[in-house]
Amino acid sequence: MTTPQQFQSSERRIDLDWVRILAFGLLIFYHVGMLYVSWGFHIKSAHRLTWLEPVMLFVNPWRLSLLFLVSGVATRFMLGKSSLGSLAGARSARLLIPLIFGMVVIVPPQSYLQIVESLGYPAGFLDFYTSHYFAFGAQFCPNPCIVLPTWNHLWFVVYLWVYTIALIGVLALWPAGADWLGRKLDGVLARPWLLIGPCLLFAAWRLVLFPAFPSTHALFGDWYNHADHATAFLIGFLLARQEGIWRELERQRFVVLLAAVACFSAFILVRAGLFAPSSMLRWFAASAYGCYQWLAIAAVLGLARRTFTADSPARRYLTDAIFPYYIVHQTAIIVIAHQLHGSGLSVGTEASIVIVGTALTCVATYEIVRRVAWLRPLFGLRAVPRTVRRVEQQPA
Repeated sequence: MTTPQQFQSSERRIDLDWVRILAFGLLIFYHVGMLYVSWGFHIKSAHRLTWLEPVMLFVNPWRLSLLFLVSGVATRFMLGKSSLGSLAGARSARLLIPLIFGMVVIVPPQSYLQIVESLGYPAGFLDFYTSHYFAFGAQFCPNPCIVLPTWNHLWFVVYLWVYTIALIGVLALWPAGADWLGRKLDGVLARPWLLIGPCLLFAAWRLVLFPAFPSTHALFGDWYNHADHATAFLIGFLLARQEGIWRELERQRFVVLLAAVACFSAFILVRAGLFAPSSMLRWFAASAYGCYQWLAIAAVLGLARRTFTADSPARRYLTDAIFPYYIVHQTAIIVIAHQLHGSGLSVGTEASIVIVGTALTCVATYEIVRRVAWLRPLFGLRAVPRTVRRVEQQPA
């Protein structure tokens, strides 16, 4: 069995592969949950689950920032194996091709069914697609007034590409910046600042930017999300090779977890309206939210480093499969949920069908895509090397 020490010397971060897999898997369940809570989503179930909102709030502050942090680590490792130009080309191919394909093929059914359920759009999907989807402007205003075409859940891909290209631009001007800043940050975040420093930063974004720039995922003007996610991306990039930081996260994992639970509890108590509203209370709630965000990320990273130390076939399979799963999952959720409207099913049965149906759609899509060479780039998969194809084509 691979020991933690042996594992940490490898460029292959098995623990972070699993963090990425589980975070994207959590995202699928989260989007199923959006059918049943009061928050805005493209379509809604007839059922409402009030108890589900606190559960979703438990993961909402950190789930996406965690993915950006892991992407920052991966970017640093890729930079060690390629030039800036090669990295820019590779990341553009792996992100922009699936983005464009997704906006043209995968996402349109989401927008169509949103209009059908919101406005009772009488025409079929083909009419919507040819008459409205490529309008390059707001449609169906004032409600829901959506800008078409859209990237919907693929906003993550857009933001990750922008952060990566911006970082490459900085490194082109300052080649030694990554190593120098990494060492400086490693020194600054010596305990206890490893927990306190990022906590204060995320709290500051929540306090200062969130009230003025609520989340839109529209790229332009989405300043709170940019500060939040770009911070996580840079932390991952700069600390990727700082082994002392990762050892400290592992060592303090349970203390950090308890601190995260305390911050989340404080935030929930304020959100529940148990205290008289005041400006000081709003500041307290925002600070608790920001601190919880970083402490939860740190706890996940520390627990994963200790837990996921050995490789497995499941890890290797899911590492490739999870991005195609992400691309198709939300369309599957919305299409299946729409088909179940008016069925009279209980909430448990309905949710189970949506979850199982989405999972099967994801698996079937990946199993088809990975076997068809021209489909692979459309879903963010590497092209199969020619030598591999030749081997596969040889008779057994």
